[in-house]
Amino acid sequence: MADRAPYAYAVLRVIPRVERGECVNAGIVLYSRPRRFLAVRTGLDDARLLALDPSADVEAVRRHLQALELVAAGDPAGGRIALLPPNERFGWLTAPASTIVQPGPTHGGCGDDPAVALDALFARLVAPLA
Repeated sequence: MADRAPYAYAVLRVIPRVERGECVNAGIVLYSRPRRFLAVRTGLDDARLLALDPSADVEAVRRHLQALELVAAGDPAGGRIALLPPNERFGWLTAPASTIVQPGPTHGGCGDDPAVALDALFARLVAPLA
């Protein structure tokens, strides 16, 4: 279909104790250059995080995830990185990190509407199972 456009995405993972290698999926970052779309959608399952590490600072993790949303949106409240072009922000958002919130590998896809793809990926990979 001619209206379809490629995109790249990564799962944002919260890894409260790196030495254990356990994580909770807490967001999706999706970028489509042809559609000029970059967004992060997050959702932290507090109970899952605390099951992995009862001493985890849930509010600090939530603030970190919100900062990533601001960067993706190009909101000046996200700092200097938020002012970069979308492709550079995507690169920054998906770069390996040593913090508690880390991006997973980047994957590709193709679709008509990147916002719809973001919602579908979030539902499949991040939202709690029903």
